[in-house]
Amino acid sequence: MEYRITVLKGDGIGPEIVDEALKTLAAVGRKFGHEFMCTDALIGGAAIDETGVPLPQKTIDACLASDSVLLGAVGGPTWDAQPADNRPERGLLGIRKAMGLFANLRPAVLYAPLADACPLKPERIKDGLDLVVCRELTGDVYFGAKTRDEDGTGHDDMNYSVAEVERIAHRAFQMARQRRNHVTSVDKANVLETSRVWRETVERVAQEYPDVAVDYYYVDNAAMQLVTNPSQFDVILTGNLFGDILSDEASCITGSLGMLPSASLGETSCGLYEPIHGSAPDIAGQNIANPIATILSAAMMLRYSFGLEDEARAVETAVERVLEAGHRTGDIAKPDEKKLSCSEIGDLIAAAI
Repeated sequence: MEYRITVLKGDGIGPEIVDEALKTLAAVGRKFGHEFMCTDALIGGAAIDETGVPLPQKTIDACLASDSVLLGAVGGPTWDAQPADNRPERGLLGIRKAMGLFANLRPAVLYAPLADACPLKPERIKDGLDLVVCRELTGDVYFGAKTRDEDGTGHDDMNYSVAEVERIAHRAFQMARQRRNHVTSVDKANVLETSRVWRETVERVAQEYPDVAVDYYYVDNAAMQLVTNPSQFDVILTGNLFGDILSDEASCITGSLGMLPSASLGETSCGLYEPIHGSAPDIAGQNIANPIATILSAAMMLRYSFGLEDEARAVETAVERVLEAGHRTGDIAKPDEKKLSCSEIGDLIAAAI
């Protein structure tokens, strides 16, 4: 089977970590008889340097014509002097919009060999951590009107339509059915009208999924529960702002941002897959970045865009085997453990497919 992938390596460590994910995909192709046709395109600072803008039309066209998109990272201090509407991060927001992506899925899994890296007390994680934050991606305060009064007072409009909440809620409940049948909806309905619309809509959608347990947390309680009893969560359903914060909090429990993948999905099977960490310009080009989050993002691509569950699981199992064998990059290694390079870890995972 042939699959077309647009590859957006981006900035900083992006090219290094994406190369290791492509190495893993090549190993999957050899084992399962697939061909992954990869085409490079520009985004972020790399695109600004080449074309003057963070998201060239050529990149948009390539992404829309592909079966899926794999992204490394964007941004860095090199482009700090750019106008706000031409910063590298605008490329990421722009491609999400162009592809019609509204659901951001961020799994957080604590691998047993890395339990010591978890900052929580052992008794807090004795039942493990395996959750997904299902974050709405196109609404909320990030995309509302932004104004500033003459006296300097700033205004950011927070809003959600019923339709926006309905589609992300359906995505969360459908995902829960493939996991442990439990959705936790997070809002601030005791204070925000936007959150009251959110909760009322989720309550209505939940009636269509009687087999899925659902509970409702205010965001401050959810943040507390994540660090006191994280194993209770399966699928966390929330808006753009709260999802941004909670997913980063969940990532810290796993011990390293370098371990966490993400998927951004819309109405079609074509999605955008990327690690949740940034471009880490301070270590770019040194071959010491952790590529596992990007490799696991490629596994999510296999599962959600291509429907290749066995292949996705093969990648995830390969990562588990490499970790169980004691192999580590610097960000997850103990002081007395050998620190492998980005490419060395990539080689080991590809060989374990």
